[in-house]
Amino acid sequence: MSTAITDTAPTSRRRARPVLSDRARAERNLGWKLAGPAFVIMLLVTMWPIVNALWLSLFRYRLTDPGSKEFVGIDNYVTALSDPVFWEALKVTALITLVTVVVELVLGFALAWIMNAVVIPRRTLRTVVLLPYAIITVVSAFAWRYAFAVDTGFVNHWLHNLTLGRWDREFDWFGEQTPALFAICMSEIWKTTPFMSLLLLAGLAQIDGAMLEAAKVDGASWWQRLTRVILPNMKPAIMVALLFRTLDAFRIFDNPYVMTGGANQTQTLSMLVNNQTINRVEIGMGSALAVILFTIVLGIAALFVKGFRVDLAGGRK
Repeated sequence: MSTAITDTAPTSRRRARPVLSDRARAERNLGWKLAGPAFVIMLLVTMWPIVNALWLSLFRYRLTDPGSKEFVGIDNYVTALSDPVFWEALKVTALITLVTVVVELVLGFALAWIMNAVVIPRRTLRTVVLLPYAIITVVSAFAWRYAFAVDTGFVNHWLHNLTLGRWDREFDWFGEQTPALFAICMSEIWKTTPFMSLLLLAGLAQIDGAMLEAAKVDGASWWQRLTRVILPNMKPAIMVALLFRTLDAFRIFDNPYVMTGGANQTQTLSMLVNNQTINRVEIGMGSALAVILFTIVLGIAALFVKGFRVDLAGGRK
């Protein structure tokens, strides 16, 4: 007597797609109609330089000798990736990005916490905090170069007084790589911390006060409220702040260009692209470096979005 065996194991369930109502569908269509033309124009304006740079990167092309333009394929990329100058610029860029973004995150969160807690005078405090971000980056870089200068800077003078004469008044901050990078990072942190605090303040303001009060009543300490209530609910804001600042910091150009000019191994990737394209008019090599920089920035953005796993669309409320 044969027995039929029936597989009663549950089948894998697929996530059901949300069914849009007629009103939601109409609003989505209206949104595409309103934003579609601007989106297409911005896409064309953005894509054309990228495609053109990608095309030029396949040629050995010097602007002063356009007749010798020669197709070389990926040779420019091979040359760039095998050059120690590129890897040194990448290391400097990554170091500046890591230091500035981490410090700005901590300081920005502290400023956001203060601005969110202070009631009077809240608007005045926020205006004062945002003043450094309103200054043009080149102007800020010149001010910091003056501050760290050997002959006219006040940083050496202050340190000399604070250390009771132990600090050398004629210490050259830009004479070596480490102090030069420290000065660059200080100028970048001072300039862009307000931007980080503004983004974090928006996330901090969205946290329900009743939730914090309930955690406090339940006996949660300040640290527990911070790590288990505040930071998890600020995850979208933190992701946006880190993403924006990391991408911006990785493309840093103004501060090191004004303060050191790339001397003493302080050249960043953006400065390397500028030197190849503008100073040496090597359009092919400069375009290849620009494409590499764009690819790295795109990869950083993808890692942030995938690593944080934040549904920004779902958190728009």
